[in-house]
Amino acid sequence: MQFVLDPPRGVAPVRLGMTLDEAVAAVSGWGAPRVYRADAVRDFDPVSTEYHGIGFQMALERDHRVTAVTVWGPDEDEALDVQVLLDGLDVFRTPADEILAHAARNGRHVNDEDPEAPYVPGVTLAFTRATSQDVPRGATGLPIRFTSVLVADEKYRTAEPLHTSGEAGP
Repeated sequence: MQFVLDPPRGVAPVRLGMTLDEAVAAVSGWGAPRVYRADAVRDFDPVSTEYHGIGFQMALERDHRVTAVTVWGPDEDEALDVQVLLDGLDVFRTPADEILAHAARNGRHVNDEDPEAPYVPGVTLAFTRATSQDVPRGATGLPIRFTSVLVADEKYRTAEPLHTSGEAGP
């Protein structure tokens, strides 16, 4: 299975602009997604699900429509038959520095002031290397590969991946 990052349109089968019902229907074939409601901590409704070790979170903000999709990479030994691709490169199996160099060669401005969380403004693509897992690390101590990637449009308010907490709601 391949999931293709398509900034700023989304990650198929989830497209930016989908309603809650459309987003839930798009991923329901993988199992029942968890829907969280906005609360004092979050001002958006996240929807969370998983496909063979690959985590998906969708943020529904403006007009209760999907405004961002975060894809979480698998553990080192999971999802061997699943790829998350950006321009043909597997985001979770290709070294992070190669992904960023490829993006720059293709004319995308890469903001890497924070090497743990580089991003491409305007599209929006945001990557993280943060993890507590025992993964291969480079000389700087950072994981060699990315652990998550966010796809949003240019209006997205932050370049940080989604985090959920709280109880699942109807």
